Amino acid sequence: MGKPKETKDIVEKEFLSFPDIAADVINALLYQGRKETEAKSLLAGPTESIYQGRKKLRNQYEDVCKFEVTNGKIRLMYLIANQTKTDGKMLLRKAGYTGGVYRSQYGNRTQKPFPVIAFVLYWGIPRWRGNRNSRRLFRHQELSEKAWSYIDEMKLHVFEMRYLPEETRKLFQSDMRIVVDFLAEGDSYRSSRKITHKAALIRMIRVLSGDTDTEDVEQWMNQQGIREEDEIKMCELFDQYERRGLARGREEGRTEGIAEGEAKGEALFASLAQSLIDSGRIGDLKKALSDQGYRRQLYIEAGLSYAAV
Repeated sequence: MGKPKETKDIVEKEFLSFPDIAADVINALLYQGRKETEAKSLLAGPTESIYQGRKKLRNQYEDVCKFEVTNGKIRLMYLIANQTKTDGKMLLRKAGYTGGVYRSQYGNRTQKPFPVIAFVLYWGIPRWRGNRNSRRLFRHQELSEKAWSYIDEMKLHVFEMRYLPEETRKLFQSDMRIVVDFLAEGDSYRSSRKITHKAALIRMIRVLSGDTDTEDVEQWMNQQGIREEDEIKMCELFDQYERRGLARGREEGRTEGIAEGEAKGEALFASLAQSLIDSGRIGDLKKALSDQGYRRQLYIEAGLSYAAV
């Protein structure tokens, strides 16, 4: 099993790699529910680009890249990034990704240039505090309005997936609807929606709940005789999952382990508290004192191994 962050990244990328989910996300978030793109028109694109580091060329990876192809020609490219932490300089990362794509088109004589749309799906608990535009990013520079008129305007389109309003959540038609409703309503959420990507959905729900152990999902499905092609509703699958005691038993055992570990690991919480204080997140620290589930999420976000103590 990989590191918690690596597992989370892989699960999120896998979920968004399905064309129907990628198309659904694009239509719901960018086009207010209008079907401006279809799953069949989205093809996987390269996620790697090259940039000049301090001493040598380096590579960078975007999470998901999709070409929208019409009549055999690229109409658009979508770059989708998953973020768990806020990043004040992510606007520069976006510029690097999109700039790399445009630079590669510059030397291509056979392909008609196509535009790039890049946006961020933010899965973290604290609200996004990163810079979303050039003015905000360079706000500490003393620049005249004349200077600003020559500075290219950059925008970072961020969607806070845990805080989408209900009217936006209702626009989703794929398994992503289950994910965003679960994040908004919590463990009590139940739905009669049919699930398309069963194993990927279970993994996604688990990592967003703070569980990075996702390797047994297919094994459990095989034991229950559940196949990906079977028709099953969200409430049926989740109820069956809990009845077997797999999710609930693991969570209860892990909760007990966390409680025991925290009793012995004051230093761990001290590290978390100091990190929150340094970031000015006093409200999150206060909530962490009384809310164990929230505290676990903050441990994961800060890269602190609460299972190790």
